[in-house]
Amino acid sequence: MGTFSIKDLEQLSGIKAHTLRIWEQRYDLLKPERTLTNIRSYCDEDLKYILKIALLNRNGFKISKIAAMSPEEVTNHFSCLNDSECQHEMFISLLTTAMIEMDELQFEKIMSNCMEQNGFERTMIDIIYPFLEKIGVLWLSGSVTPAQEHFITNLIRRKLMVAIDGETSKVHESGKSFLLFLPEGELHELGLLFAEYLLRKRGQKVTNLGMSVPLKDVISITEFKKPDVIFGIMTSYPKNRKLAAYLKSLNDDVSASQIIVTGYQAQRGRHMSEELPKIKFLSEVKELFSCGVIPEHA
Repeated sequence: MGTFSIKDLEQLSGIKAHTLRIWEQRYDLLKPERTLTNIRSYCDEDLKYILKIALLNRNGFKISKIAAMSPEEVTNHFSCLNDSECQHEMFISLLTTAMIEMDELQFEKIMSNCMEQNGFERTMIDIIYPFLEKIGVLWLSGSVTPAQEHFITNLIRRKLMVAIDGETSKVHESGKSFLLFLPEGELHELGLLFAEYLLRKRGQKVTNLGMSVPLKDVISITEFKKPDVIFGIMTSYPKNRKLAAYLKSLNDDVSASQIIVTGYQAQRGRHMSEELPKIKFLSEVKELFSCGVIPEHA
């Protein structure tokens, strides 16, 4: 889709720029273009190649041995990595390439392969979530554009919506009722959709209010629906000085007996936990299992 700097390759592959330069000089692994000011510039094929090399190197292949391989041999060894952790890394590398190239067909092939081997839930937990964390770092560093991020998250969102649709009829009489929401200004909904999927799969009753919900609406809807548990994800909002007041209001003004929050901003408020007895802080969505809110298995 474009060109990449050596810093981009470092962010995308996890291999330090200094190491990439050594590999280039010692083993002639990459042959980047040079600008008029002698700055290295890499293409899509360079990126795909270095992602494969990086994964092989992390899994026991010496760089001198990799350098002696043809591109076809590198691809074959990459495809033959069988250990589950290697497989996860391989899928994440392939998803990164699909995102950079904005290749929907490649994304569909990768997801089909992942789900065939691991099922949808384990694919989300072991592959998609680490991949999304990587995207966050890449976006902050400028190595991926907002368009690329939106492209891939939109495709993941579509998969989640289909999975949720398949679970809507599984409601257990003994299941708890959950009210899900994102605070006002918060638009990162993939985590909330995954939480909805996990809850519905285990027969829980779910009302998902979606993105950017004002706190006053959360309070009033809680009075109306009377859920057993309220679950919110705070990734970008509320922030700074508003966070403490928001959490205090959530604790004091929302009538539900149990409130669970996760996300980057929520973690910043974790030091207030003694002042907020109704709120349970989770590091990530999958801790819904370990904290005993929902059963590990459906």
